[in-house]
Amino acid sequence: MLIKKQIIEKLTLIFEPSYLEVEDQSELHRGHAGWDESGETHFHIKIKSKHFLGMSRLKQHRSVYAALTPKLVEKIHAISMEISIS
Repeated sequence: MLIKKQIIEKLTLIFEPSYLEVEDQSELHRGHAGWDESGETHFHIKIKSKHFLGMSRLKQHRSVYAALTPKLVEKIHAISMEISIS
């Protein structure tokens, strides 16, 4: 299963977002550290969910990483995030 699809499924299940966009930005990093021919190494996540209410920015990011699980995160070189509360 594609990494992007797994990210979408896991974040949707855990956070029930009112908005979710997962962009594979791997091609923008061609030749940089962590990039490889298989792609799916760099992602940008925009997520909006009521589940982030009352969380610090650090806790929001940690909760996204936890939702993705260590097994999936270890396959990804870089993840950037924009998190908001709905």
